[in-house]
Amino acid sequence: MTEITINSELNSLNKVDPNGIFARIMLAFLTTAGIFYINIMPAVVSGLKEGLAFTTQQAGFVSSANLYGAALGALTAVFLIKRINWRTWSYVLLVTLILIDSACIFIESPSMMIAIRFIHGLTGGLLVGIGFGIISRTSEADKTFGYLLFIQWGLGGLGLMYLPELVPVYGTKALFIALITFTAVTLVMMPFIPQYKIAKSSSDKDPAPAIQKKPLYFNLIAIFLFQAANMGLFAYMIGLGKARGLTIDFMSPALAYASWIALIGAFLVIIIGTKYGRTIPLVSSILITALCSWLLHFSDSEQVYLVANIIIGVTWAFSLPYMFGICSELDKAGQFAALGGFASKLGLASGPMVGALVLTNEQYNTVINVAVFGLILSAIFILKPAKLLDKKSA
Repeated sequence: MTEITINSELNSLNKVDPNGIFARIMLAFLTTAGIFYINIMPAVVSGLKEGLAFTTQQAGFVSSANLYGAALGALTAVFLIKRINWRTWSYVLLVTLILIDSACIFIESPSMMIAIRFIHGLTGGLLVGIGFGIISRTSEADKTFGYLLFIQWGLGGLGLMYLPELVPVYGTKALFIALITFTAVTLVMMPFIPQYKIAKSSSDKDPAPAIQKKPLYFNLIAIFLFQAANMGLFAYMIGLGKARGLTIDFMSPALAYASWIALIGAFLVIIIGTKYGRTIPLVSSILITALCSWLLHFSDSEQVYLVANIIIGVTWAFSLPYMFGICSELDKAGQFAALGGFASKLGLASGPMVGALVLTNEQYNTVINVAVFGLILSAIFILKPAKLLDKKSA
């Protein structure tokens, strides 16, 4: 009798509305767990340089290896998401992430760190791809992706506020303990996430013919360019500030505030959804990102550095949910959303890699110019898929 009662209580606890706020928040944690280091990337790059005496290039290559692994993992998820028990895989992947981050506390060799972080990225990317696929099975996926960005930027701000100051005292283990903590919290949430089985379509309504590959490819290219351009700057934001004469005491809170204020962007997506379509909001926000990235040429001014980072954060957190939402609209089973995750991770990896190559002589102006060009191209590529979905919903 007691056993039946306990099982009944556990079942009632697990009855979370699949499209409710709590379910969206837990899915956001699940999808963030594998790539939380992205949102504290400046702290990671700076921490590897300060804590382990890595060069700018070595720290950049570690970040890129992590992200290229994530891209490969996200791509793998595209082929697995419809065939696997996503819940069992998520448990295994979360535990694996904790083990890898724990091992990284004891690694001091750049080459070993690059190799291990690639494996971490592969594991985390697979988890993220699964998360993206499951989010696509929610109603109004754009909103769920808004919660995702809300969680990422909110907690990322905490990391950027405190981690750069903790590394000189506690070493790089402060970075990895932060990652372990986030993953552990996500592991506790897992039992309460709904199942999200694939919705079966009626036999007379086969969705396959409605999928238009050209707009999908344009959207994937736009995601890649957008993420590469933004991360190519973001990863070296502390180094850029130092080169312009700014102090870490100013930059850490400035980047944290920028990350927290960026929550406005994700919050706007949650509130307005697609009420005003996708084309105008997306293109406008991407072009504003390009303008503020260009303003970083003048980041020797604390005010310019702060304001530019704040606006970039807001538009970054605003644009991505819509981009991922376009993928989700094309396939409710989640394969194309997972493909969007792959394009995102590939872009996030390529940005720091290009930055590391350009920064042989600390040429931050060149990095800024390349980022601005990439953002403008992203705005051009997003036009076709955004217009297509706006016409369908009109």
